[in-house]
Amino acid sequence: MSGGFLSVDSGGSGLRVVVGRAGDGGGGTEGLGRRSSREPVRTGERGIDPAHLLAQVLPMARALSAETGVDRLSTVVVGAAGLATLGDALRAELPGALARELGARTVALVADAVTAYVGALGPRAGAVVAAGTGLIATGTDLVRWRRADGWGHLLGDCGGGAWIGRAGLEAALRAHDGRQGGSPLLLARAEERFGPVTGLPGRLYPRTDRPAVLASFAPDVAACAADDPVAADVLRAAARHMADSAAAVCPSDGEPRLAVTGGLLKLGDPLVVPLEEALAKRLPHARRTAAEGDPLRGSVRIATDLAAGSLTVPGDDRMLWVTTVPGGR
Repeated sequence: MSGGFLSVDSGGSGLRVVVGRAGDGGGGTEGLGRRSSREPVRTGERGIDPAHLLAQVLPMARALSAETGVDRLSTVVVGAAGLATLGDALRAELPGALARELGARTVALVADAVTAYVGALGPRAGAVVAAGTGLIATGTDLVRWRRADGWGHLLGDCGGGAWIGRAGLEAALRAHDGRQGGSPLLLARAEERFGPVTGLPGRLYPRTDRPAVLASFAPDVAACAADDPVAADVLRAAARHMADSAAAVCPSDGEPRLAVTGGLLKLGDPLVVPLEEALAKRLPHARRTAAEGDPLRGSVRIATDLAAGSLTVPGDDRMLWVTTVPGGR
């Protein structure tokens, strides 16, 4: 078989892989085979760790190739959280490794914000807020990309799952201390999930997966919102942050599309209702639309468009970087 592609979606909660044949994907995520891992790719002094990503992706790619009969993965698209700011090592090492190991000829390294955009809106002008463990907004007028936030759980990702979880835990600790702004209900939830909060710093700070651990408390914040004004305020603040990021990247002319995607929407009405209100207030000219698909769909669409020579969304050294690899098959 020929014309195979590998699409990867790597985020704060793990990664997903699809193998298919060019022309079969159609922008969907069905492909010919799909696998996933719940282990997030590590980051270190060099940024996103290429060896750790390859250690997860290569066995899945080889297994899927054997299962599906797609034995030449000539096009590879890797959508990765943090690529724009933490992707230098990936850009330096991944294309050559993928050519050696899988025979890749064309490799695209894509920020997860761009795969989220393409999955949600396709090649249309507009803005997409990708809200999961982290938070980033991406917009384009189809000439260039704009991004807002996506600075990680220590410096930004305001309104994302880790941000909501951290704010909820802060309110729990305030209640434990007897400080104003605390929430006894969130304190009870935190101790139910993590044990005594006096031990929380020791259990949290050494973890390499802190964003995912913090985000695991976001559903507890949402569950408390109906009965707890502190929890409700956290979600209203998250909605405002998300709308701020969307407004920073959305084209100001015409009637751009506006979509929100990501697992954070599973929190339901406690977040979605204030978010819709905030978006309508900040971006009245934008046409609110449901996301067509998720970041994995975007990664697949980019792969199939690359293989067909029909990619129309703008390239960018940091956001959507495409290279032809010498020695690929």
